[in-house]
Amino acid sequence: MIALIVAEGSLLGVFVVAYLFYIGKSLSGPYPRDVLGVPVVNTVCLLASSVTVGLAVRALRRGERRRVGTWLPVTVLLGVAFLAGTVKEWHGLIVNHGLTIGTNLFGTTFYSLVGFHAFHVTIGVVMLTLLTVFAWSGSLQPPHAEHAELVSWYWHFVDGVWIVVLTVVYIIGR
Repeated sequence: MIALIVAEGSLLGVFVVAYLFYIGKSLSGPYPRDVLGVPVVNTVCLLASSVTVGLAVRALRRGERRRVGTWLPVTVLLGVAFLAGTVKEWHGLIVNHGLTIGTNLFGTTFYSLVGFHAFHVTIGVVMLTLLTVFAWSGSLQPPHAEHAELVSWYWHFVDGVWIVVLTVVYIIGR
């Protein structure tokens, strides 16, 4: 899992550098300051999900199956809420502002970076959903806590990357 996180972190780093390099170089609009707002609700959902997945893993280690079966789906719902917020944002950017991946350099780098992150969130939601199904079926037991911990590492990585994306795209990049 550490090797995967390092490899994915490196790849996401390339997207971040590209975004930073091309800030302000679009010849035509829309520009970030004209169309982007800070996604506060998305950020709260994703950061809260790091807490809930941590609580789920801790409960699994203690054999508290009921709590595991509560915290994992809450984590999934928070991840889905983040993705729904991203879809809503993109819909508004495309429909209201005409910003697509082919509109200008901003559109290309924005959708590439934020989309790559959303792809990783989607993978995390799928893994967490599987853990939820295993928890609800009774198959997820304390001896499996290390496996659940590895999934939580991936989820924490995705959350950490979001902090970078939020800072670069929505704060510095505006």
